[in-house]
Amino acid sequence: MERVAINSEILMNITPSETRVGVIENGMLQEVYIERSGNRGLVGNLYKGKVVRVLPGMQAAFIDIGLDRAAFIHAADIHFSRSQKDADASDDEKSDQAKKVPESISMLLHEGDALTVQVTKDPIGTKGARLTTHVSIPSRYLVYMPYSDHIGVSQKIEDEEERERLREIVQSCLEAEEMHNAGFILRTAAEGAGENELLDDIRYLRRLWKVVKQRMSQAKPKEWVYEELSLHLRALRDYVTPDVSRLLVDSKESCQKVKEFANTFLPEFTSKIDYYPGERPIFDLYGVEDEVKKALDRKVQLKSGGYLVIDQTEAMTTVDVNTGAFVGHRNLEETIFKTNLEAAMAIGRQLRLRNLGGIIIVDFIDMEESEHQRQVLRMLEKTLERDHAKTKLTGVTELGLVQMTRKRTRESLGQVLCEDCPVCHGQGKIKTAETICNDIFREIMREARAYDTAAYLVLASQSVVDRLLDEDSANLADLEQFIGKTIKLQVEPWYSQEQYDVILQ
Repeated sequence: MERVAINSEILMNITPSETRVGVIENGMLQEVYIERSGNRGLVGNLYKGKVVRVLPGMQAAFIDIGLDRAAFIHAADIHFSRSQKDADASDDEKSDQAKKVPESISMLLHEGDALTVQVTKDPIGTKGARLTTHVSIPSRYLVYMPYSDHIGVSQKIEDEEERERLREIVQSCLEAEEMHNAGFILRTAAEGAGENELLDDIRYLRRLWKVVKQRMSQAKPKEWVYEELSLHLRALRDYVTPDVSRLLVDSKESCQKVKEFANTFLPEFTSKIDYYPGERPIFDLYGVEDEVKKALDRKVQLKSGGYLVIDQTEAMTTVDVNTGAFVGHRNLEETIFKTNLEAAMAIGRQLRLRNLGGIIIVDFIDMEESEHQRQVLRMLEKTLERDHAKTKLTGVTELGLVQMTRKRTRESLGQVLCEDCPVCHGQGKIKTAETICNDIFREIMREARAYDTAAYLVLASQSVVDRLLDEDSANLADLEQFIGKTIKLQVEPWYSQEQYDVILQ
C-alpha cells in the first residue's frame, strides 16, 4: 500500500515557567506535550532508591526515591544481579547472574536496601511512580540496555531486509568497539540510518553510561543519578522524522540550544530549525490553543454531524460514538458505517492529542455487516500507526465493543491542565436545589428533636434560598408550624449549591 504523504511541523512555546510542544500534521494538531518547570516529568530518570517495604504477597516493593509518595516496583522489573548496587561488577558477571530467576521478591530485596532504579511511569492520580532496574538510556537512533545483550528492532520498522541490515550494522559496530554483553534497541528513527550515524550514537551512549555508572557508585539514597532531557530537547530527539519540514521556537535562547543539540545529533535537520519572533503567540497563529481547549471537552463533534463522548476514569477510558444530526443520503446502515469510519479517524487523533492511556473501550454504533466492521477496525488501526505510544487492539467483543490498550507513561492532557472541581469533586454533577431543600428540611427535623431552641437560621446559596422562598415556601411554612419554631433564611454568596448550615438561635 502506498504511503500517504504527511507534512509535519513542530512548534515550541517556551516560557520560564512552562514548555509546550505541538506536533502539527497536514495543518492539524495531533499531539501536544506540556512540561512545567516546577513539575517536570520523571520518566527515564535514574535514582538511588531505598527499599521501605517489601510485599511478598504482591511480589512487589515500595521504594523511596525522594518523592512525596513511595514508588512501586514489581519483581519482574528487577534485574536479579542487582548490579545497580554494585557498579564495579564486571559486565560478564552481570550477564551470568542475570540468567538466574528468583523464586520470590524476598530473595531480591530487603527493607533498607539501596539500589538504582529508573522511572517507567510518572505518578498518576493516587498512584506513585512505577520503577524498573532494567536500565535503558535512549539516544536518537538507539536505546542502550547495559544489563542485556539483546539487539532488537522497533516493531514499526516492518521491512525484514531493513531490520536485518540494522542488526548487522549494530553488531559490527559493537565488535569494532569491543563492547561485549551490551544490549541495544534500534528505534523507529533508525530506519535508513547508516553505519556512521549508528556508531556515533553507540559511542555517545557508551560515554554517557560511564558517567552514570560513576554517579551510581557515589550517589546517596534518594538522590538522582541521571535526568532525562528537558522537553524541548527530548522532542527534537524523539519526534523529528523525515516528514517534519520545520521546527519553530518562540524563544531565542532556547532556539539556540535546540540548534546546538541538533548540530550534535541531527546535523541534517539544523537548517529546518527557525526562531519565531512574531508578536502573535505561536500557538494562536496555528490554532493550537483552540484545539487544546476542545481536547478538554467530553464531546467531540464530527464533520458529518455525529459526535464522540469521551469519559476518562481511573480504571479506563470509554469512547461512545453517536450519529447525532447525521442522517445520511441512502439508508441507515450506510449512515452508521460512514459515521463509524469518521469516528475511527477522530478517535486515533484524540487518543494522541489527549494522551489517553491504559484500557480504552470504544462503543461504535452497531453495524450489521461484518465487512463494515472490518473496515472500521482497519481505519482505527491505520490512524494509530503514527502513534508514538504502543497500542494494541483486541478486536470486537460479544457486546460489540472494541477493546484496546495504549501505553501510559505520563499524565493525560486533562490531568496535567485540570484538577477536580471542588464542588462536585470530579463527579461532574451536583445535587439539585430541590434536593438540597429537602436535605435542609430533614436536618431541621433532626435538630428539633435533639435540641430546644427559639429559632433556626439557614445559611445557603442564592439558588437554594430562592427555591425555599418560592417553590418550597409552602413546605417551609408547614415545617415551621409543625416544629413550632421560626426558620430564618440567609444567602451566603460564597456557598456552592450543595453547601448549607442550620444554626440554632
